[in-house]
Amino acid sequence: MFDTDRPGSVFAAAMPPAGVAASAAGPGRVPLERLEAQICELAGQLAAATCRFLVLLADFDARQGWASWEMTSCAQWLSWKCQMSSGTAREHVRVARALRDLPVIRARFAAARLSYAKVRALTRIATPATEADLAELAGPMTGNQLERFARAHRQVTRADDADARVRRRLVWRLEEDGSLSGTFRLPPLAGAVLLQALRAACDDLAGPAGDPGGDVSAETPAADAPAGDAPAVRTSSDLADGLAAVAESFLAGKVAGADDAEVYQVVVHVGTDALAEAPAPGPPVPGDPADPARCHVEDGPAISVSTAQMLSCTAALSWMRRDRGAVLALGRRRRKPSAAIRRAARERDHCRCRFPGCESRRVDLHHVQHWINGGRTDLENLISLCAYHHKLVHDRGYLIAAPPPGGGAVAFYRPDGSPLPSSPLLPEPDGPIDQAHDADITPDTIIPPWYGEHLDLDYAIYVCFANARIREEREQGADPAHRDRVTVYEPEDCAELTRRYFEQAPRRTGPTLIPIQA
Repeated sequence: MFDTDRPGSVFAAAMPPAGVAASAAGPGRVPLERLEAQICELAGQLAAATCRFLVLLADFDARQGWASWEMTSCAQWLSWKCQMSSGTAREHVRVARALRDLPVIRARFAAARLSYAKVRALTRIATPATEADLAELAGPMTGNQLERFARAHRQVTRADDADARVRRRLVWRLEEDGSLSGTFRLPPLAGAVLLQALRAACDDLAGPAGDPGGDVSAETPAADAPAGDAPAVRTSSDLADGLAAVAESFLAGKVAGADDAEVYQVVVHVGTDALAEAPAPGPPVPGDPADPARCHVEDGPAISVSTAQMLSCTAALSWMRRDRGAVLALGRRRRKPSAAIRRAARERDHCRCRFPGCESRRVDLHHVQHWINGGRTDLENLISLCAYHHKLVHDRGYLIAAPPPGGGAVAFYRPDGSPLPSSPLLPEPDGPIDQAHDADITPDTIIPPWYGEHLDLDYAIYVCFANARIREEREQGADPAHRDRVTVYEPEDCAELTRRYFEQAPRRTGPTLIPIQA
């Protein structure tokens, strides 16, 4: 895979030659200084190759090469074709598009003077007018310092930005234990609405205002009881409970009048053994999805058996058999799948489109063999497709091969009959990495000129914006004829003062150089 035997390869000195066994004392080791130089040189090679990769990606995106694969975006194609996660693919496309208009940063990136981490941070704040100064400031900074600088720069830039006042976002993630965490940003008015809803939900959960609560004894005099009009102190746990109550209230109100109530339902899959038996002591052990003791949220994390048993007291229960059964076979009488089949298809397809490279959660059920052509409305003949790819299959003539009865994956074929793999393999490297670019890389290329100085963030932000303001004032207000003229002010007796200085200053004599006769 890597050309380790090639002279000058960064891997050659760190790995023993082919066919040579390591000594009994241990594997052959290179000095730490050489190993450090190899790491730094390879980091520079990766930076230059990444720049080349992003330049090609920007050209591919501009020419919409991803559309020939029936993808909805370049990030979706990159995630499918180059084995990246969706978030990583979107970030690569963003940086690639930004580099098209930033030639100074692109040139330094191509020469491995800037790492990909630094370029990511710079492309969030740089413009064609400010990229040169920002690239100069980023040179001596570490990647971590530049991230701090970029965050502060964006905060100062958005202080008077009207668009930033209405910008909102919500980011969530699932922790290792299955709990949900995240951050959000709301405009002032929407934030006030949310806080008011949370406070009202907390008041409802706390009970009537006249109820003294469990912390006050029934024998406590009224004068000693807490004042009813005193503002209640809400903890973070109270607000979290209020947020869950608001979400439950919204879903409960929508379910009553919805045509498709399943859209507003939280589906929990519980094995039969979990409802029939007491939970076993000890930590839960993850098992097969068909395990009769497994409990998990649909397309989500696992839950404890005790939580599942608690839900069974009030939740609506419906049975789903994973093997072939009558409940999952409607035959030819009905074309529209039943609720039971839709739930089974969501569980099988993980609530996502099955078209290669697509991760959309808004899906429809498509008959692999069309119903009008004799296809049955059975789970084996149904597949989840998003609206875009559902229309694509019908209009463009894409073929879908259902898996055999014994099991297997669904196969997709293009209209010309060529297969469409679900996860394409990356090609083997064609030559060493230093042939993927034309930069001259040394072990010192990627190392920034930083000697441990502390980043004065306030001063760095001040200098950055002051330079931009001065440049703008010169370009807009100065006379073009005198813009580049430099005026030097000298005192009237400058020549006399200079002569006296050289007369009074002691003369410095250096060593006499005598040429050596050959």
